[in-house]
Amino acid sequence: MYIATTIIALFMGLIVMFVRMRSAKKPTNAKKIILPPFFMATGFFMFTVPIFHIELSYAVAAFILGNLFSLFLIKSSSFIEKDGDIYMERSKVFMFIILGLIIIRLVLKTYINQYITLYETSSLFFIVAFGMLLPWRLSMYATYKKMINNIN
Repeated sequence: MYIATTIIALFMGLIVMFVRMRSAKKPTNAKKIILPPFFMATGFFMFTVPIFHIELSYAVAAFILGNLFSLFLIKSSSFIEKDGDIYMERSKVFMFIILGLIIIRLVLKTYINQYITLYETSSLFFIVAFGMLLPWRLSMYATYKKMINNIN
């Protein structure tokens, strides 16, 4: 199971990189920026299953860690205005950040799995990921709104 979850994590990282590269080719809008956290939030339904329950202090720590990691994503994300449309600017640094986060995740997963179950580890990493996504997307939305106001 450990190997399968590791492969899935690597695959998800590659998907993030691929989607990010493709998104830079099309104009963005508020919906494209804001909807991912809402879609990801459905993952919190996992906590209705007892094997995924974790201590509240672990959940808070995971969310804070995600917020800290989001700073790298926020710094590497920017927009450009082209012909009245707003595009995500491609960032080579973003790919290295995603790869770095995947490596950190794998190292932490190896360490954490010694102390808690695979299901609890899944819960923690879901909260870390959500903790990264939410502030990153909120920051992107704020930047996007400023640019829209400046264009209009």
